Amino acid sequence: MSHLLTGVPASPGIAIAKAYRLEMEESIPQREEIEDRAAEMRRLKKAIESAKVDIDRIREQTLERLGPQKAEIFEAHLFLLDDPELTDAALARIDREGVCAEFALYEVAAAIMDALRSMDNEMLRERAADVGDITRRVINKLEGRAHHMFSELNDEVILFAKDLTPSDTAQLNMDYIRGFVTEIGSRTSHSAIMARSLELAAVVGAGSDASQIRTGDTVILDATSGEIIVNPSRSQMEDYSERKRKYEDDVLRMKSYVDRPSVTADEVHVELAGNIGGIEDLEKVLDNGADGIGLFRTEFLYMGRSTFPSEEEQYSVYKHVLEKMNGKRVVIRTLDIGGDKELTYMQLPQEMNPFLGLRAIRLCLDREDLFRTQLRALLRASAHGKLAIMFPMISLLSELREAKRILNEERIRLEQEGVMVASDLEVGMMIETPAAALAADLLAEEVDFFSIGTNDLIQYTMAADRMNESVSYLYQPHHPVILRMVQLVIQAADRHGKWAGMCGEMAGDASAIPLLLGLGLHEFSMSASSVLPARELLSRLSRQEWSRLAAEALNMSSQQEVLDFVNNQLRSEA
Repeated sequence: MSHLLTGVPASPGIAIAKAYRLEMEESIPQREEIEDRAAEMRRLKKAIESAKVDIDRIREQTLERLGPQKAEIFEAHLFLLDDPELTDAALARIDREGVCAEFALYEVAAAIMDALRSMDNEMLRERAADVGDITRRVINKLEGRAHHMFSELNDEVILFAKDLTPSDTAQLNMDYIRGFVTEIGSRTSHSAIMARSLELAAVVGAGSDASQIRTGDTVILDATSGEIIVNPSRSQMEDYSERKRKYEDDVLRMKSYVDRPSVTADEVHVELAGNIGGIEDLEKVLDNGADGIGLFRTEFLYMGRSTFPSEEEQYSVYKHVLEKMNGKRVVIRTLDIGGDKELTYMQLPQEMNPFLGLRAIRLCLDREDLFRTQLRALLRASAHGKLAIMFPMISLLSELREAKRILNEERIRLEQEGVMVASDLEVGMMIETPAAALAADLLAEEVDFFSIGTNDLIQYTMAADRMNESVSYLYQPHHPVILRMVQLVIQAADRHGKWAGMCGEMAGDASAIPLLLGLGLHEFSMSASSVLPARELLSRLSRQEWSRLAAEALNMSSQQEVLDFVNNQLRSEA
């Protein structure tokens, strides 16, 4: 008899195949006394070195398949295996207590993982999985067990596991694995991120009920909705076979929009740009025919490593991106660290509320040395394409002026050194706080453009942490209050002859695009996979008509009223 499970959609797609359960043999080493402590320490060191060889091989494979950013996950694993808090502490425990290597390493790692899981920061909680991954690999070496190899699969399957580690996901055999389901995890876990890069259907956080699925069960995985149907009926199989075919047809149909202009039904041109986190995201932006890059999140150049990237390293990356985009605008955001994004090698102050603390432009103005290094790299790269530099988290005009002053000083220095800097370089800022939105008229006088970061703007306007399930109901992108904030910014830009874009999740939302078009947004920046559906949708919309409809929506009383209004209108136009 069929039954339904639900989880978090991590990577879209529909798959129908037999289940393959990955039984993770959880080895919990027992305390054993040993005689020769020096020999046991050598044994642990040998296992660690052997694990490093494995991880380096996986890093090389990942670099080839998915690019440098995903490969940096394994750079971080190698760094962890050299971390004194883990390896030196385990060696010290062997030397001090005379216990076996397996037990010493397991106990030290368990304490580190418990500490990470207790933190408020989701990214740090996810790092516990990294520690568990490398610890399990070393313990397997010590106990003479082979690490599971997915490359041995030879039949089409949907993988089920309690969790998948980064090294597990990097080695998935794409000839046979049609998707995966994990009992734990979130959209920000490494396995979810890699699934999106691999364009593999995935659902995470399906809960303990998913542990009941056994190898050989027939499974329908609908990763567009987060539903898993186990041992479906004949009618369900027929229904989802048709849905799968339609989904794949829609993906193919969207490809016909790759080379089309981003233009509305009433011949209004807008810009559809892509958001990227690194070089490896470029191909998807280009493959989907984006009009440019509306957000390059440079913080990912700083993460998953042990030191700050040098000016030369950054210059090389920025130059490569600009050259690959071949004259299309590339908006590069300066370092946005703090809040939920931390660097292991940078000691930030402990704050009661880091989202309201020293982050983004505030941190850059506090650490001018880091800021100037990045700005020099960006200015040097500007000669190789159409660059726009964007400052994040500006709340005050004084912050904007200070950032521009530092930028101008570095421009003058470079020009005095004989370095070419683009004369048409655009300088803009993100609108992420209500203060910036309300002061948009003043700020517009001193920038070339705005980009509205709705992810933060919504949570600051509603005073609700979007990661907090207890108040997530307040995170309402379509609420009239948010639409009015957006309107303020676009109108201020228009009055000063500047352009206004949006790089938050809202920009790629099919229910928000008609309203944003009607409000006069000039540029929509989104994940690469959203570009073609957005272009197809825009081709059916009239800006003139949606200007009138958006004005109506601004006077509504709730998000649900707005959503119902938009969806009913879209259905009537279909």
